[in-house]
Amino acid sequence: MSPPGRPTGEYRSAQREGNLIRPPGRPKGEHRSAKREGSQMSETTMRVLQPEGWAAPKGYVNGIAARGTLVFVSGQIGWNAQQQFETDDFVGQARQALANVVAILREAGASPEHITRMTWYVVDKREYVASSRALGVAYREVVGRHFPAMTAVAVAGLIEDRAKVEIEVTAVVPDR
Repeated sequence: MSPPGRPTGEYRSAQREGNLIRPPGRPKGEHRSAKREGSQMSETTMRVLQPEGWAAPKGYVNGIAARGTLVFVSGQIGWNAQQQFETDDFVGQARQALANVVAILREAGASPEHITRMTWYVVDKREYVASSRALGVAYREVVGRHFPAMTAVAVAGLIEDRAKVEIEVTAVVPDR
């Protein structure tokens, strides 16, 4: 996916801890995510999968191919570390679920920039759509401006009755 005004295959995204770049000589659509860790530089190679002629999606990419160690984060809901809900607000629960995802990623030495796939399970599709602007703000505050392959699914319910959203993630951590 290339933002308007950029050549096909070139994708730059300002993130909290790094930038996605395509250096000269790298195949079209292949990007390197660089992150400083102390005095070390780690690298994950990610390639955005955007078929020629397809309209660019907003807020996600159609697909990502990546190299590194896979991290699978089970569905996280909007409760705190003590498994207590602090709000019944959809955006508040989504923000907390995203924060939970980030905390688990950190346990694997990963950060939001390593997320390659994200699935949202929402109880109320209308509430999700109506909250899109505030949800985008919360997402960028927690995850940054990194937009992986994403799917949102409306479900009849979640196991925890108060949960309004559950977020599942796959990430790729750079090989050292």
